[in-house]
Amino acid sequence: MISTLIMFAAIFLIMYFLMIRPQQKRMKEREKMLSELKKGDKVVMSSGIYGVITSIDDRTVVVQVADNVKLKFEKSAVATVLKD
Repeated sequence: MISTLIMFAAIFLIMYFLMIRPQQKRMKEREKMLSELKKGDKVVMSSGIYGVITSIDDRTVVVQVADNVKLKFEKSAVATVLKD
């Protein structure tokens, strides 16, 4: 009985350190990236569209993708911020 409980606890700990904890770390990094977005950042959207942020508020970003072409996205649609 006790050996079974120890085995289940060991399996849970292994799953936690191999699956759950890395996912939490990635989520925290993504939340940080989204909170640090600012006007002028070059971004790639989850749809693959490249552009420059022209305005930003709590939930949305406006991204200029070409001359006189601006698209409004949910902030969560930003996949990555490009380095210059």
